[in-house]
Amino acid sequence: MVRIGIIGMGRIGKVHLTSISTRVTGAKVVAVSDPYMGDEAKALVEKYGGIKICGDYHEILSDPEIDAVLVCSSTDTHASISIEAIKAGKHVFCEKPVDLSPEKILEVGKALEGTGLKFQVGFNRRFDHNFAAARKAVEDGKIGEPQIIKITSRDPAPPDPRYIAVSGGIFLDMTIHDFDMACFLSGSEPEEIFVQSAVLIDPAIGEQGDVDTAIIVMKMKNGALAVIDNSRKSAYGYDQRAEVFGSKGAVKTSNDSLSTAVIADDNGITGEKPLYFFLERYMESFSTEMIAFVDAVENDKPVPVGIEAGLNSVRIALAAKQSVAEHRPVTL
Repeated sequence: MVRIGIIGMGRIGKVHLTSISTRVTGAKVVAVSDPYMGDEAKALVEKYGGIKICGDYHEILSDPEIDAVLVCSSTDTHASISIEAIKAGKHVFCEKPVDLSPEKILEVGKALEGTGLKFQVGFNRRFDHNFAAARKAVEDGKIGEPQIIKITSRDPAPPDPRYIAVSGGIFLDMTIHDFDMACFLSGSEPEEIFVQSAVLIDPAIGEQGDVDTAIIVMKMKNGALAVIDNSRKSAYGYDQRAEVFGSKGAVKTSNDSLSTAVIADDNGITGEKPLYFFLERYMESFSTEMIAFVDAVENDKPVPVGIEAGLNSVRIALAAKQSVAEHRPVTL
C-alpha cells in the first residue's frame, strides 16, 4: 500500500483525492495540507475519512509513514516543494508545469540524481483513452511515418485575467498540454516553432500582456509538421481533438460527449455538445495516470512521464512566447 500526502487542496488536489479514494487500488491518501483550505475541500477530506489535515506541508514531508507526495500547490511552489520532498526521501508526483524556469526544473533533476526516487509530471492527457489509442496506432505503424499532427484545444470560457499574472500565460498554462501531446503523438520533439496570435476574446487578457487565440506551427526533429490551434473560449464547449496523418494513413480522435445519440427531425440533425471542461472530459485520465504512478512506486518501475517531459514542454512554451514577442520562427 502506497501512503500518499497531498500538498495543495485546490481544484486539482481535490481531483486527485477523489480519484485515489475511489478508483486507485494499492494507494491511500493519509494526509493533506493547504493553508487556504476551503470548506468544500474540508468536507471532501471528511467524506473519505481517516485523513489528517496538516496546517504546514512540512508535517507531510517529515512523516516517516508517508511514501509519496502529490505537489498540487501553486505553480511558483512546485519546484521548491519537490526538492524538499526529494530530500525528505519521498517519491513525487508534481503537477505541470514543474516550474516556469528551465533552470529551476534542472535543479529538481539534480536533486533526484542517485536517489532512486520516482518523479512523475502530471501530463494527464497522455493517459486519455482517445489520445492513448492514437499514440498506439502511431507506435504500431498503422499510419506509417507521421507527417502532419493537428491538435485542437479550445476552452469553454476564458480564465480570470488575474490568473494570467501567476500562470505564465496561455503557452505555459494551457498550450503546455498540447506541446506535450504533439511530442507524444509524433514520437519526436520540435526543432523550430512559429506562432501567430491575437487577443480576440477578452481585452483584459491583452492588458496582462498575454493572448487568448493562437495558431502554432512546429517542425519536428523527425521531419513531421505539427499544428496547434488554441482558443480561450469555445461557445459550444471544451473542444479537444487530434489527428496524425502519415505515409500510410491517418488516425484522428473526436470529442467526448454525454452520449453519441443524434436526433434527426424537420429542424435538422443535432447531437450532444462536448463534455464541459477538463474535470468532466479527463477525469478517467487523472485516475489512470495515478495508477501508473502508484505502480511505479510499488513495483520499482520507470514512471511513464518523467522530469524530461516537464522540462521539454516548458522550453517549447518559452520559445512560443519568444516567437510572439519577436514575430519570427524560433529554433529550439
